[in-house]
Amino acid sequence: MAARPPSPRTVAGWILSRPETLTEPEQLRLKTVRAHCPELDALTRHVRSFADMLTERQGERLPHWLDAVRKDDLPSLHTLASGIDRDLDAVIAGLALPWNSGTVESHVNRIKMLKRQMFGRAGFHLYESASCSTQDTPCHTDS
Repeated sequence: MAARPPSPRTVAGWILSRPETLTEPEQLRLKTVRAHCPELDALTRHVRSFADMLTERQGERLPHWLDAVRKDDLPSLHTLASGIDRDLDAVIAGLALPWNSGTVESHVNRIKMLKRQMFGRAGFHLYESASCSTQDTPCHTDS
């Protein structure tokens, strides 16, 4: 009986993990998946190359990385590359410079979480009930 293939989520987790943090069986299974799927092999190379660029602050490598991405038939990465091209200088600076907006983003995320806890996610029913309270006619009709 053949072994069950790993789920897409599992493979994505392996690709997005630092290679040294994967167990030996995980490394072997990822190697097998990559050998059977050239697209996943290329994707893994590009993701890991980008991660190295990010962690080593080597933004100057970004144009070369974008060229390498465009040589492979990976439409999702082509979309990412096009998005990066729209603000290439800022992305290079973000990858190269030691400053970041992590603290600000953390505060924004905390505020959003608190608002969700207090009011729930914004939805039509919130707007509907607010506008209904000021009208003489009922908002809900049973049709």
